[in-house]
Amino acid sequence: MGAHIEVLGQRVAALDGELAALHKTNTVSQLLAKIPGVGPIGAITMALTVDAGNFESGRHFAAWLGLTPKEHSTGGKQRMGKISKAGNERLRQLLVVGATSVVRFAKPGSKSASAWLLQLLQRKPRKVAAVALANKNARIIWAMMSRGEAYRRQPIAA
Repeated sequence: MGAHIEVLGQRVAALDGELAALHKTNTVSQLLAKIPGVGPIGAITMALTVDAGNFESGRHFAAWLGLTPKEHSTGGKQRMGKISKAGNERLRQLLVVGATSVVRFAKPGSKSASAWLLQLLQRKPRKVAAVALANKNARIIWAMMSRGEAYRRQPIAA
């Protein structure tokens, strides 16, 4: 049993090295990694698996990932349900885990906390805010990939 675990550990280390090498050579991946909550693994995965031209907008991309809530509205009263969980589970997981990390350390004056995120955390639970941030990051990723732009940091909250 211990030998199997050791072999698996060696394979994971080799894969990490390959991903790091791919990340260093891919310009799109390097641009995406500058987004708070998107690390090298998420960036290279997005860069290699997503073609931004397949989506009309960032909203369609976020919906494809399954980061948009199902709507249960009637009579002018808007009710949002759980996220749809459609689409690519791996990409959604990478975005939500990264967003959870940003939410965990979000405090006024911190480097990664925007005014939008801090206001959202005052109104909503942390997990809901993390999914909302993952949705926002997905839209930013689509915009960056479709236009070839670098990430523009939001103003830091006071």
